[in-house]
Amino acid sequence: MSGGADRPPEGYLGADARIGKGPAPEMVEAGYRLEMADAPLLHRGSTLADLAHVIALSELGVIPTGQQADLLGALLELAGIQADELDYDAGYGDAYNARERWLAERIGPAAGWLPAGRPRREAGRIAFRIALRERVLDLAEAVGRFAASLVEVAARHLGTVMVDYTYLQAAQPTTFGHYLLSFADPALRDGERLRQAHAWVNRSPGGAGGVAGSRFPLDRERVAALLGCDGFIEHTRDAMWQTDGLVSLLSAVSLAATNASRLAEDLEIYASDEFGLVRIGDEFCRASVLMPHKRNPYALAVLRGGAGTLIGQAAGLMVTQRTPSARTDNLLYAYGEVCRAVETGARLLQLAAGVAGSLVPNQRVMAERARDGFAQATDLAEVITLETGLDYRSSYRVVGRAVARALAQGKGAESLDPEAIDRASREVRSEPLTLPAEVVADALDVASAIRARIVPGAAGAEPMSVMVDDRRRRVAELTSWIGRRREAAVRAEEALLELARERRAAAERGA
Repeated sequence: MSGGADRPPEGYLGADARIGKGPAPEMVEAGYRLEMADAPLLHRGSTLADLAHVIALSELGVIPTGQQADLLGALLELAGIQADELDYDAGYGDAYNARERWLAERIGPAAGWLPAGRPRREAGRIAFRIALRERVLDLAEAVGRFAASLVEVAARHLGTVMVDYTYLQAAQPTTFGHYLLSFADPALRDGERLRQAHAWVNRSPGGAGGVAGSRFPLDRERVAALLGCDGFIEHTRDAMWQTDGLVSLLSAVSLAATNASRLAEDLEIYASDEFGLVRIGDEFCRASVLMPHKRNPYALAVLRGGAGTLIGQAAGLMVTQRTPSARTDNLLYAYGEVCRAVETGARLLQLAAGVAGSLVPNQRVMAERARDGFAQATDLAEVITLETGLDYRSSYRVVGRAVARALAQGKGAESLDPEAIDRASREVRSEPLTLPAEVVADALDVASAIRARIVPGAAGAEPMSVMVDDRRRRVAELTSWIGRRREAAVRAEEALLELARERRAAAERGA
């Protein structure tokens, strides 16, 4: 069907009585083709939505027995057809019209029961949510894998000393394990956000009718259960037009990608020859076509660019919500865009998980950087305060003066001996400051600094062991939840199809 001046062909049930001509070619190209492009995405969910609706109608006793058998039989046939086997022609307007036309060609007037008490948007909204809930679980699984990779690599490097960097300046001694675990925690929070998003997605708008409800007294709880949803959206108008959950979902997707991107940003620096702190697996790098010495961390560019793209999509979706209520433009672009964004997020997080699992720290370089710089300066100031009772700001100024002199003389942290501290104290405070040599040596020892970090959440061995065990438990809990949700959706779909077969058989016997 190409559209234009002719009326839609006979049997085109999507046509309204007030529409006297077929769609203009411009309408098909700019609008209908956009909607029909999402048909494969909505195909399976649309059939499940139709089956649940017909069963709910049949349980009310409003569909004649023979037509009930015909309609259920045709829908069961449709359930076995792939999207590319159906004539999803953009000239028919949208997927709903194309499907209704397919049904009308096979079963005639029996297809006319499908829109009873239900606008096309209800079927589309249900199909969209069914498509989304699978993809949200895919993304949650990828997030869980990313967190698990970080936790396991961190567990192998609880004692691998490195310098933590802030503003790309050496800050304090830490461990590679503690550094990596700082990305696992946001990933686990991403998992929690996705659980919340799934709870929103997995609510049924079924049985809502147009906007104010319908004269058909459908059991909305029953429809939700048939679809494997966790209840229904109560307010009928809100059920048809709510989109805030989509914004929350894409915000969660972009946050998950951004967390992975932040690690990628660091790794691009730390894995460079200039830093040389860590090596990324060859399988996540790409050789330069021109320069034979280069080993480009291509995966990191994918992560960074992907996160930026998803942030833009989240912002774009939010902008489309700035319309009056109950407008098609709120969702016209959302079906495909949101699902593709979630799919992109899942691919990015799977990639991030692979990158994290491939990391091999250069322990020699890490130890040298931690030992040869002035990352121990804070520890030295803290030791002075703890040993002498001098207030911390004064200790800070004394150590700062000693570090400045060492740098001016081209010396390293080894020059911060008791004499250097005493001299700095006399200059800053006009008072001597005597410290035992062994106290200063212990303060400047990186391994000792790590051992001293014993507060909850710190880089010391004991708090790190506690955190690793806890994060493993949380990853396992997220993984278990994903499995339960997948199984529940599969069981619901299988039960719906089986019930449809049973009701069709019963209707055929009754006819």
